[in-house]
Amino acid sequence: MAELTAANPGSDTPQNQTIYINNLNEKIKLDELKKSLNAVFSQFGKIVEVLALKTLKHKGQAWVVFDDVSSATSALRQMQGFPFYDKPMRIQYAKTKSDVIAKAGGTFIPREKRKKPDDRGRKKKDQHDANQGGMGLNPAYAGPYGATPPLSQVPSAMPEAPAPPNNILFIQNLPQQTTPMMLQMLFCQYAGFKEVRMVEAKPGIAFVEYENEMQSTVAMQGLQGFRITAENPMLIIYAKK
Repeated sequence: MAELTAANPGSDTPQNQTIYINNLNEKIKLDELKKSLNAVFSQFGKIVEVLALKTLKHKGQAWVVFDDVSSATSALRQMQGFPFYDKPMRIQYAKTKSDVIAKAGGTFIPREKRKKPDDRGRKKKDQHDANQGGMGLNPAYAGPYGATPPLSQVPSAMPEAPAPPNNILFIQNLPQQTTPMMLQMLFCQYAGFKEVRMVEAKPGIAFVEYENEMQSTVAMQGLQGFRITAENPMLIIYAKK
């Protein structure tokens, strides 16, 4: 991993594919932080890498590496000051390139490798779990909003006629690692957002409530098909009441 640094304030750092983010909430676990950053920034373009370190020196900081400069620029401009886990993000271009970008450009210089635990097995398991979570779409639950439905009440057949437009959205095909906070950061970008509720008995689904149906419709259109992971495009419909 590259020892990335941030540009000094006021310096003339050129635009590049990597953005540096600080003022992040230090209480968030590293894995959740990286997943949440990926979820929030993937709307701007293909993400090559998300870097965050456990060391005291790098707490509250992260780097997001995009596939192209235009994506990084859009992310920097539109997400500057975005409230991320209750703290406004401070974003600027990174001063140095990440290893993946340096390798692609032919400027990579190998660094001394540091030993670290092999987490490949865990990553494969996470990927397998995510694929399992996205194999089938859960039919809309027709019970009271926010209540945990008994499994006997969740139909296994094709859903009935779609619900008419209303202020509550029903989200399907979410990867198993999705958290309420990750969804909140995505849906709170749209006016009228009220809350997110997930159903523990049925992983992969969630309810998102807005103040009115016009606001929920805008959010549905904006996030329909959004991918928290590459294998899991969101399926969003109106919830049945």
